[in-house]
Amino acid sequence: MSIDTTLRLLAKARGLSTTDLATAIPRAGVATVSAWLRGEKLPGKDQLDALARTLGVPVGALLSELASTLDPSRTKGEHDLLAAYRTLNTRQQGALLEVARGMAGHPSRRRKTKA
Repeated sequence: MSIDTTLRLLAKARGLSTTDLATAIPRAGVATVSAWLRGEKLPGKDQLDALARTLGVPVGALLSELASTLDPSRTKGEHDLLAAYRTLNTRQQGALLEVARGMAGHPSRRRKTKA
């Protein structure tokens, strides 16, 4: 989930408006917070720390998706595959992993039963 989506969901869950967030964050006006929530800008380190405190989550929870999108070793296809994987239920994810392992030549992780 992107940082803007994460911020919107956490703010909504805590009943905080854009104005509430702007008031709680140093050097952040309503226009700046609105830009964060639209994904047009990213908060700085001090602002991330304040956001995390205000929203009651660790800073890492706000940055996890951002860090993965900045990974230079990932291709566009890998990002697309990860995004698609995250939309699947647990059973579908397991099936997709089995197919991917098979295509890559890795052995299945399923235990074989003896007859």
